[in-house]
Amino acid sequence: MGVHNEEAENYKNKGNEAFKSNNYEEAISLYTKAINIAEKDSRDMATYLKNRAAAYLKLNEYDKVIKDCDESLKIIPEDPKTLFRRSQALESVGRFEEAYRDAKTIFTVEPTNKAVQPILSRLHAIVQEKARQSAQTSNKVEQMFKIAFEISEDKEKREKAMANLLVLAKENTGADIMLKSGVVHKIQQLAKSEKNKDIYVNSIRVIGQLCKRSIERTKEIIKIVGIPWFLEIIDSDYEERVSAAQYCLQVILNTFSGMDTKKDSKPDTKLCEQNNTEIDTLLTCLTYSITNRVITGLARDAIMELILRNCHYDAINWAERFVEIRGVQRLLEVCSELEEYKYESAMNISPSSRTIAAACLARIYENMYYDQARERFNNQVDEFVKDKLLSPDLESKVRVTVAITSLLRGPLDVGNYVISKDGILEMILVMAQTEDTLQQKVACECLIAAASKKDKAKTIINKGAEILKKLYTCKDDAVRVRALVGLCKIGSFGGDDASIRPFADGSTKKLAEACRRFLVNPAKEKDMRKWAAEGLSYLTLDADVKEKLVDDKAAIQALIELAKTGDQSCLYGVVTTLVNLCNAYEKQEVMPEMVELAKFAKHHIPEQHELDDPDFVNKRLTILCKAGVTSGLVALSKTDSHNSRELIARVFNAICSLQELRGVVVQQGGAKVLIPMALEGTNNGKKQAAQALARIGITINPEVAFPGQRNLEVVRPLLALLHPDCSALENFEALMALCNLAGMNETTRNRILKEGGLSKIEHYLYEDHMMLSRAAIQCICNLLQSEDVIKTYEGNNDKTKYVYLLCQEEDVDTVMAAAGALCILTSASKVCCRKLLDLESWLESLRCLLANPVKEIQYRGVYMLYNIISGDQDIAAKIFETDVMEILMALTRLPNPEEARTKEYAQKCLDAAEKLGVIRKPDEGIIRGAIEENGPNSEDEAE
Repeated sequence: MGVHNEEAENYKNKGNEAFKSNNYEEAISLYTKAINIAEKDSRDMATYLKNRAAAYLKLNEYDKVIKDCDESLKIIPEDPKTLFRRSQALESVGRFEEAYRDAKTIFTVEPTNKAVQPILSRLHAIVQEKARQSAQTSNKVEQMFKIAFEISEDKEKREKAMANLLVLAKENTGADIMLKSGVVHKIQQLAKSEKNKDIYVNSIRVIGQLCKRSIERTKEIIKIVGIPWFLEIIDSDYEERVSAAQYCLQVILNTFSGMDTKKDSKPDTKLCEQNNTEIDTLLTCLTYSITNRVITGLARDAIMELILRNCHYDAINWAERFVEIRGVQRLLEVCSELEEYKYESAMNISPSSRTIAAACLARIYENMYYDQARERFNNQVDEFVKDKLLSPDLESKVRVTVAITSLLRGPLDVGNYVISKDGILEMILVMAQTEDTLQQKVACECLIAAASKKDKAKTIINKGAEILKKLYTCKDDAVRVRALVGLCKIGSFGGDDASIRPFADGSTKKLAEACRRFLVNPAKEKDMRKWAAEGLSYLTLDADVKEKLVDDKAAIQALIELAKTGDQSCLYGVVTTLVNLCNAYEKQEVMPEMVELAKFAKHHIPEQHELDDPDFVNKRLTILCKAGVTSGLVALSKTDSHNSRELIARVFNAICSLQELRGVVVQQGGAKVLIPMALEGTNNGKKQAAQALARIGITINPEVAFPGQRNLEVVRPLLALLHPDCSALENFEALMALCNLAGMNETTRNRILKEGGLSKIEHYLYEDHMMLSRAAIQCICNLLQSEDVIKTYEGNNDKTKYVYLLCQEEDVDTVMAAAGALCILTSASKVCCRKLLDLESWLESLRCLLANPVKEIQYRGVYMLYNIISGDQDIAAKIFETDVMEILMALTRLPNPEEARTKEYAQKCLDAAEKLGVIRKPDEGIIRGAIEENGPNSEDEAE
C-alpha cells in the first residue's frame, strides 16, 4: 500500500507542476492517475479530487468540478478550498442557491477568509432577488390557475390566463413552481372536457415547455400522465392540436437525447445511453401506433413524421431497432391503404399519408448501410408482399401494387428489387388491361413510378406504351389522367436532350395540352390536378413545352395554387415542373474535347434546345416570380423530404439569380424558409439554398432581408459556401453577402468569428482570382470593426503586411478596400503601424496610395499615414527620409474643393512631423531631417 501512496503522491506533484505551467489537460491526466491508485476514502484521495476539480475549473468543465468536489467533500465534509471550487462551479451553471450555501459554509468554517466575502455578498443579492422573483412567479401561477382551469370563468380571461401560463412555463423557475403546484394533473383533467380549442392547444404547449431542457421534469410528467396520454392528445382532426402534441413529443425526445429543436442539432451520445429506456419506449409506442386503426389520418401523419425525424443516424439513430420491431411492415400497411376500401377496420389516412410513409421508408433504408441490415429490410418487404399475395382475392393484388408504388417513390432500390421479381411486372401489366377502373388506376401509378430508371423505362415503352394509350381512351377521368402521366413519363425518356424523341414530333405538345386541361379545370378534383402536374413534370423537360406552358397564365396560376395548398402528395409534380421551367436541374458540364472524342467514337451527343438559352430561361423566371411562385414554394417547404427540399431550393436559387426578383422572394417569405433548407438536407440542396441566401444578402439590406435573429442564422450557410468544392461564383457571392452582414453590428461580426469565418475569408485573399481576393478584402475591412479581429492582426503573423501589399494591386476596388482596412488598423493599433514598415516594399505601397489618381484612395493613404506617424518619432523619421514629404507638400496645394479632406490630412502629417522634430520649418521652407542620428550638436540646433 505504501508503494501505491508514494506513486500517487508522485503523480500529484507532477500534476501540480503541470497546473502551474497552465497545462491543465496534462494536470487532469496526472491527478486522475493518482486517484486511480490512491486509497479509497483517504485524505490523500480528497486532495487529488480537489486538485483535479481546480484543473477542470480552469477549463470551464463545471459539471466535472461539481462531481469531483462532491466526492472530496464526502471524505472531508467542510474543506474550505473544495467548497470554494464547488461554489464557483455552481454559480457558473446558474445554481445560485447551492453556490450561496457553500459560500456560507466557508464563512462559518473560516470567518477570516477574505476571498469568500465578496462572493458571499454577491450571491446573497442574487439569491434574495431570485427568492423575490420566485414569490412573484408563485403568486402569478396561483392567480392564473384559478382562472385558466375554472370552466365557469369568462372565455377571454381563460384564454389569456392559459397563454400567461405558457409564458411562465418557458422560465425554469416558473416551470418548477407549476410542476410542484400540480399543473400536469390539472391539464390532464382539462383535456377530458375542454371544448375551447385555443385553451386545449395552449395547455399541450405548456406541457411541452415544462419538458424542455429538464430531464427530471420530463420524467416526472411521464410518470404522472403516461405515454398513452400523449398518443390520446395527438389523435385529432384539428391541425393545431396535432402539431402541438407532435411538438410536445419531439421536445421530450430532444430532452432525453440532448438534441435541440433546431434542425442542425446533434444528439448527446452519453445522454442517449443514460435515457435509452425512455427513448426506446417512446419510439416503440409511436411505431406501434402507425397502424392504429382508430386514430385520425392527421395523427398518423404526425406519428410517421416523428419517426422520420428521429430514426436517422444523424438524429437518435433508431432505424435498426425500428426494423427489428417490424416497423417496415407497418409503414407498408399505410402505403397499401386505399380510400376505395373503406371497412370498419380500415385505417384513416390523409392525402399525404402514403407520401410521408414512402419518405419514412426511404429514411429508414438510408440507415441500412451494411449488407445484413439491407437484407433484413428487404426480408420484411418480401414477407409483406408474400403475405398479401397468398390471398387470391383482388384486393390483395391491388394493395401490393399500391405498396410497391410507394417503395418506388421512397427507397427506389428496394422498389426496383421488388418489381424485378418474377411475375410482378407482368401482374401489373395484366391489371392495367382489365376493365376494373381501380386496378387500372393503381397499375398506371405503379408503371409511372417504375419508369424511373432507363432499363425499366425501356421495358415499359416496349410493353406498356400501347396499354397506356388504350387506357387514355377510358371514360373514367381518374384512369385517363394516370394513363396520361404514364405516357408523359415515357415521352420524356430523352430528358432535355433535344435529339431523343420516343414519340412522333408534336406528341409531347399534345400530351402537355391534355395535362393542361385537367390542371386548369376547376370542376376536376384536386387529385386529378395533382396528376396533371406530375405529367407536366416529365413533359417540361422539352423546351417547346416549357415555352408554351409559361405563356399560359391560367395553367401557371393553377400550378401555383396547387402548391399553396401545401399538400405533400402534390409536391413532386409541382416542384419538378417548376425546376424544369427554371432550368434549375443538374446539368452535366460538356467539355469541347470530350464532344470531339464522342463524335470520333460515334457516341450519342446531347443537344441543347435553342429555347433553353439564358434569355428564354430568364423570361420564364420573371413570369413565374411575378405570378407568385414564391408563396407556393414557401407552402411546400414544410416537407421533411430532403430530395424535395433540394428541388425547392433549386427553384429559389434560379429565381434569385435575377437581381430584380430577389426583393419579391424576401417579401413572400422566401428568405425565412431558405435558412433551414441551407442547414439540413442533401449537400446539393444545402448549397442551392445557401447560394440563394447569398444572392439575397448581396442585393438587399441584410436588416431587411434577415431581420432579428435571422441575420445570425444565415452566417453558417454562407460560410459553408467558402469551400473548395464550391464554384468560384458561389465563393464570390458568399463573400459579398458576408461583407454586407459584417457591416451590420458587433453581434453579427462575433457570430462570423465564432463560426470560424475569419480564417475562411482570409484564405480567399491569396486566391489568384481578382474578384475573389477583392471580395475577401472588402469583407475583412468590415470585420475589422471588431476588436477581436484587430487583435489577430496584431499577432505574430504577416496579415497586416499582406493587406499593405494589396495596395500595389491594379484593381481599384481592391486597393480601396485594403486602404480602408489599413485606416482602421492604424487608428486602433500602434503594433500594426510598426508592422507596415517591416515590409521591404513599404515605400512602394505608400507611394501607390498617396499618388493614386483615385481621390478616395489618396485620402485614405494620407489618413493612414497620419495614424502611423502620430506620436512615433522613429517611424516618422524613417518615413520622412524619403520623398514622402515632397508628395505631402504637393497634396497640400491641391486646388479642387472635393480634395479638401486629403489636403487637410496632408497638412496634419507635416505638422505632426514638425512637432516630433523630424522636419523643421524656417523662413525659407521645410527642411527634412531636423533630427540627426547622434542628436543636436548645439543649443541653436536644439531650438
